[in-house]
Amino acid sequence: MATKQTQVTAKIMMSPAVLMLLAWMIVPLGMTLYFSFLRYNLLMPGMEEFTGFGNYEFFLTDPAFLEALGNTLLLVGGVLLATVIGGTFLAILIDQPIWGRGIVRLLVIAPFFVMPTVSALVWKNMLMHPVNGLFAWITRGLGAEPVDWLADLPLFSITVIVAWGWLPFATLIILTALQSLDSEQKEAAEMDGAGPISIFWFITLPHLSRALTVVTLIETIFLLSVFAEIYVTTGGGPGTASTNLPFLIYIQALLQYDAGTASAGGVVAIILANIVAIFLIRMIGKNLET
Repeated sequence: MATKQTQVTAKIMMSPAVLMLLAWMIVPLGMTLYFSFLRYNLLMPGMEEFTGFGNYEFFLTDPAFLEALGNTLLLVGGVLLATVIGGTFLAILIDQPIWGRGIVRLLVIAPFFVMPTVSALVWKNMLMHPVNGLFAWITRGLGAEPVDWLADLPLFSITVIVAWGWLPFATLIILTALQSLDSEQKEAAEMDGAGPISIFWFITLPHLSRALTVVTLIETIFLLSVFAEIYVTTGGGPGTASTNLPFLIYIQALLQYDAGTASAGGVVAIILANIVAIFLIRMIGKNLET
């Protein structure tokens, strides 16, 4: 058992790292809050003036804000739906005793190690390109007109790209939980006459509930800040059809050079992300208590 002196020594040794971590978080947040109350254009340095909540009002009343918020929610919801359902299906599939199961598992989790920018470029130029892409080649082979995915269905296309990158993560977490399921429960259910669907619905799915909650929590936190896939593929367009909140803040800051409004948008995004995180943390807490 640690003595009081040992605990004090441990705290003293940890304090530099803790202080550095706090500074790394608080300094950027403090600067963002400071600039959010200023009328600050990057092209006119030295001409800043206090504007109060004017930047927040301008950002929240911007017609692009509501569309960006809706696109953010649709993107997060679409990716979660695809990865949770697809990850559960793949986890059950590769958990079966098939030949080359190790190689299959490696191939399934491989996309998670590809950088988002690289995967977006591959999808844009090799798969979804309306002239030279694989999908266009297959469509023409079937005698139909190719679809310009990134122009006609931009948000759906980005959802597919992001879901492809996050599917291995969901599969890996769900597979780990699936392997901890006691096989005797399934055998007992089979002896009682339960079919595969009943076993999945009443035994497997309840057992996976915690893993599914963890996947939902972690993915949601990261999906709220998707940027690279949008920047590389659609640039937020056509118009603002695929613009989410992080990309709207980027437009305000580095394309319109309005650092004040972009900082206000960043604060709004932080507040919304924390609301979602608190809700999900409470949900996962209730799930773990049961």
